[in-house]
Amino acid sequence: MSSTTAPMSVQRIPRRSSWGRWGVQSAALTYLTVMLIIPVIVIFQDGLKAGLTGLWHSVSLPIAWSALMLTLWTSAVMAVINAVMGTLTAYVLVRYSFPGKSLLNAIVDLPLAIPTLVTGVMLVVLYGPQSLIGSWFENQLGWRIIFAPPAIVIALLFINFPFVVRAVQPVLESLDRDSEEAAATLGAGALTIFRRVTLPAIRLPILSGALLSFARAIGEFGAIVIVAGNIPMRSQTAAVYVFGEVESANRQGASAMSIVMLTLAFTLVVFVDWLRKRRQNEAGT
Repeated sequence: MSSTTAPMSVQRIPRRSSWGRWGVQSAALTYLTVMLIIPVIVIFQDGLKAGLTGLWHSVSLPIAWSALMLTLWTSAVMAVINAVMGTLTAYVLVRYSFPGKSLLNAIVDLPLAIPTLVTGVMLVVLYGPQSLIGSWFENQLGWRIIFAPPAIVIALLFINFPFVVRAVQPVLESLDRDSEEAAATLGAGALTIFRRVTLPAIRLPILSGALLSFARAIGEFGAIVIVAGNIPMRSQTAAVYVFGEVESANRQGASAMSIVMLTLAFTLVVFVDWLRKRRQNEAGT
């Protein structure tokens, strides 16, 4: 009796397991299709109604092109600064002990938790013309921060600060310190050890975090619409331009710029995924 019931139970388990696995996969893929793939397809279909020529015409308009270029160069400046300072912050959090370290480690994720509109308000209060810092920069140096490109860079730095820190920090924590200690016994200084031993091991996480922050910055809207002032040809970014075109009922212009932004961001995300797989392969060898 027991010999006949055991094979039956053994046969039923894989069947139930396969049905459960199929159900989970179907649910995940359906959700992914509805929430991500279909909206992307729709925006591409809408933006390409007039073909590539129509898309290029919409994007190459002086106001649209200026907004796109402003977005790209401010995002690039932010990514470079973020790569340096994010790596430095991750290094301090991993290699040093000091009072308030746990609090600082938690504060790093704060920009991801608060609304970006709140970020914009904070920066206006801090660097606006009516503030002590903002008025000093404008009166003494002639630099206008708020309602100008510097405000865009500062807002992007605040919002995207965690990306490089969280990309580099776990890699630093997992690094074997033997190579650094061996270099130190041979007389190498701290800067030489970091440049020759530590930096090569974290170069891919630094690049991944910087590119992710760049991709995130391309579509930033909430903080930018407050601190930049939405001045065409001066402080209007691509995301704010899209918002303006939607309000003006120019769906073609909004969709065309959206396609460009989506393509840039998706390309960067795919490249970052390739970098991560490369790092995993290097770690496995």
